[in-house]
Amino acid sequence: MKILVTGGTGYIGSHAAVELQKKGFEVIIVDDLSNSSIEVIGNITKITGIKLVFEKIDLSDRESTRAFFKQYPDIGSIIHFAAFKAVGESVEQPLRYYRNNLGSLMNILEGMEEQGIKDIVFSSSCTVYGQPDILPVTEDAPIKAAASPYGNTKQISEEMITDVTRVRDVHCVLLRYFNPIGAHESALIGELPLGVPNNLMPYITQTAIGKRDFLRVWGNDYQTPDGTPIRDYIHVVDLAKAHVIAVERMLAGKSEKKIEAFNLGTGIGYSVLDVIRSFEKTSGIKLAYKILKRRPGDIEKVWADTALANRDLGWKTERNLDDMTLSAWNWEKRLAGL
Repeated sequence: MKILVTGGTGYIGSHAAVELQKKGFEVIIVDDLSNSSIEVIGNITKITGIKLVFEKIDLSDRESTRAFFKQYPDIGSIIHFAAFKAVGESVEQPLRYYRNNLGSLMNILEGMEEQGIKDIVFSSSCTVYGQPDILPVTEDAPIKAAASPYGNTKQISEEMITDVTRVRDVHCVLLRYFNPIGAHESALIGELPLGVPNNLMPYITQTAIGKRDFLRVWGNDYQTPDGTPIRDYIHVVDLAKAHVIAVERMLAGKSEKKIEAFNLGTGIGYSVLDVIRSFEKTSGIKLAYKILKRRPGDIEKVWADTALANRDLGWKTERNLDDMTLSAWNWEKRLAGL
């Protein structure tokens, strides 16, 4: 079975490709390399010993996407990761985010229709919930007005897919991630943002390795125990494995309805300072950080109720926060040749 992984040279996509290959799937990766490196393809092969197919394509380009689907008519299922993902950047560049994230999904859905592909796993986000009224947040929580254009693209994408499933023979699993961090145990793949990181963990590791002078902590006046925002951090390998399970669920015809949504997290909320303390413990390095004012688009606190994914997918996380921060540090050290 051939599985298309869009954005497959990216952080989560590369880890998902590894887990798919371990399960015997043939992986085709499409990526425009706008926020990743071609070296990832070789590193995936080093991990699994299996070659994969790679095509450099901008999926927001309709004709290029149509040509790709015609070239590969026997794709069995799709995992759609390809999207811009930085909350702060989306506030500053909203149209760029809408054009890329929504346009690429529309082109994928059109390609599915033309080629008769019935199954898609969509990389969604807990940002669709905004700031929940009740924590932990369940899949039944109301979808609130998005706090950022990035979050809004995820909401609109879910709506778009839902509308398509109403009139086409398409099934979808929406995976709503909380905050993926960490890296593969081999330290051959991990989070590698181009430029200044927007996410916490690579900013921590780049500060520790000396690439950044200090870590910016965006606000310490939130209504949380230590004043810094709280998130549900999940190891990227645990997250990747959920995608394989979702693909297998649809291919086996086990979906209970045409569109299903699952929260993917640990169910534990950690503050920014909690993550810093964990990193300092696992790495043995004291971090330099500064408290700055709040960043536009950030919410105060959110963590997942994972009961549905635990029950219906038979999935659960295996790695704790210290595992996450240590694996991220090992990845950063490998990049530095240490």
